Amino acid sequence: MVRGKTQMKRIENATSRQVTFSKRRNGLLKKAFELSVLCDAEVALIVFSPRGRLYEFASSSVSEIIGRYRCHCKINNTTTTSESVENTQHLKEEAENMRRKIDLLETSKRKFLGDGLGSCSIEELEKIEQQLEKSVAKIRTKKTQVFREQIEKLKEKEKALVAENVKLSEKAAKKSQRESVQEAEPYVDQSSPSSYVETELFIGLPETRTRRIPPKI
Repeated sequence: MVRGKTQMKRIENATSRQVTFSKRRNGLLKKAFELSVLCDAEVALIVFSPRGRLYEFASSSVSEIIGRYRCHCKINNTTTTSESVENTQHLKEEAENMRRKIDLLETSKRKFLGDGLGSCSIEELEKIEQQLEKSVAKIRTKKTQVFREQIEKLKEKEKALVAENVKLSEKAAKKSQRESVQEAEPYVDQSSPSSYVETELFIGLPETRTRRIPPKI
């Protein structure tokens, strides 16, 4: 049978929960033992059952491994603390520099908009004027470029419309020519005097009647 996937949530049934704990505990202890033997690793495993019963495994000694773990954590915590202080100080300095730059940009923006010019010197005003002139020149250049692009697009559109108009004119001329040719074709007029119909019409008495043949024209 194919085993279904077990959902990672608390087993509500107490009996099933206890059975699962026993099976998986034994498997976990076995894996810890295999890891210590195969890889020559120091492994310590501590498990408390739901009822508070202790199960443990250690490749050498649980207390020695726990002591080594505590020493390792102290060293790492000290290093991490010093690094955190340095990083915090660096971030504070960066934040202060960014705040100053933002203040300068806000001040420059207000001056470019014509506000806060009372405290500016002649040199500062001249610099602002020059910068505004450069900005206006760039804007005009960009505006001219946009206009040229739009004009080119309109020209392309005009060419396409002219070509389409030529095609439609040619089609209309061909159609008109065909209609003129059809109207100019000759046809037989039944009322024309040059046409006649031979009949059995005779004039006079029955004994002397002769068949009249219409004269040919």
